[in-house]
Amino acid sequence: MVKEYIYTDEELIARFQQGDEQAYVELVNRYRNRLMAFVYRYVNDMTQAEDIVQDTMVKLYTHRHFYKEIAKFSTWIYTIAGNLAKTELRKKKRRKVTSLSQMGTDDKDYDLPAVFQESDTEIQGQFTEQRLQAAIQELPLHFRTVVIMRDIQELSYEEISRIVDVPLGTVKSRINRARLQLQKALKEYR
Repeated sequence: MVKEYIYTDEELIARFQQGDEQAYVELVNRYRNRLMAFVYRYVNDMTQAEDIVQDTMVKLYTHRHFYKEIAKFSTWIYTIAGNLAKTELRKKKRRKVTSLSQMGTDDKDYDLPAVFQESDTEIQGQFTEQRLQAAIQELPLHFRTVVIMRDIQELSYEEISRIVDVPLGTVKSRINRARLQLQKALKEYR
């Protein structure tokens, strides 16, 4: 039985830079779900997160020659996704949002979701997830970024330091302070 060789991310991007399209496909498959989880925690909107991850993958394709092996590939791709997410958040702040209460009766064209029974455990789990997501969204952006990278994406402190371009001690401090703020926010909802 022949053992299949698994390429590192850095080997794959090098192969892609040399024209191997299959290496691009493998990188997309490795990072798509991780980036979705990462970006969703930023923007709190699945459709927007999908668009941002799609844009990240397009940038990976069109800007592949910008990657240099001075940093890990994961650092580079997370930086792209994070920057796109931050840009989208800035745009979102500038957009005017219309609430349902401001809409006229002619504007309200929506379907009610189907009703189905859920167990108490599922409902509690959904509530906890929604509360956690809301608490993460309330964090200042510089805290939100590092706590998502560390506690959800499980990146190393060193890698986070390179992605956000701040010293290691600052990353650790921000993560600690973000965790304390989350803990406080979640305690208030018990």
